[in-house]
Amino acid sequence: MTTTLSKELAFVKDLCGTTGGIAMRYFNQGDDVSQVKDKADGTPVTRADKEIERYIRDALAREFPLDIILGEEESRAEELQVKSSKRRWIIDPIDGTFNYARGIPIFSTLIALEENDDIILGVIHNPALDDLYYASRGEGAYKNGKRLSVSSISDLSKSMLNYGSPKRLLELGYWPKLTDLIGRTARQGGFGDYLSFAFVLEGKAEASIEVGLKPWDLAPMKILAQEAGGVFFDFDGGESVFQGSCVIANQAIGKTLREFLLS
Repeated sequence: MTTTLSKELAFVKDLCGTTGGIAMRYFNQGDDVSQVKDKADGTPVTRADKEIERYIRDALAREFPLDIILGEEESRAEELQVKSSKRRWIIDPIDGTFNYARGIPIFSTLIALEENDDIILGVIHNPALDDLYYASRGEGAYKNGKRLSVSSISDLSKSMLNYGSPKRLLELGYWPKLTDLIGRTARQGGFGDYLSFAFVLEGKAEASIEVGLKPWDLAPMKILAQEAGGVFFDFDGGESVFQGSCVIANQAIGKTLREFLLS
């Protein structure tokens, strides 16, 4: 592991042990659903979201005081607009709040580190399933210490395609292309949240498509996909986690989907 990121990755992995404990305390009590509130954008937030983000922010500020922190629950406009060589941590305290509040164990804490407008470190932690995914630039992607690699399937007709919210795909005008892809692929899964991407990282699916997301939903996915040997691109043809959409895929299927979706 590179000297520059070994400290950061070790710190975040340890941090996830504590944040996972906070998440599971509320999850096991089963009472956080009564505390769900809707934010201005209509998405839910719980006590656990706020407590975990505050803990992560405080810990990162102590350990890396010169870095900027962009989080889902507390960020200010200037933290979102940063475009420089200054490092920025991007965090989602609970990705999958709908699941979390309903007692469904498909949720995670997402943490990524950006420098020079690129994601150089990413972590996904699901404490309910005791799964920890992590990657840093040039060092590979891992799940619970085991190296991850995308699949080698190159034929779209033999591929499994994952997708997120059908409602967002419909509202943003991508439904016709999705239905076309459904007809061209062997199997499809609407898992959503981190799991849709994780199956691609593990070589259990060939591609995952998502739209209408925020940078904290996508940031760790980019570096994990790239370090697992796959591709990440947005619907503008770039590789931005700020564009709001993404495709994560293996190399061959990614090339096919890029031509299909961006034409």
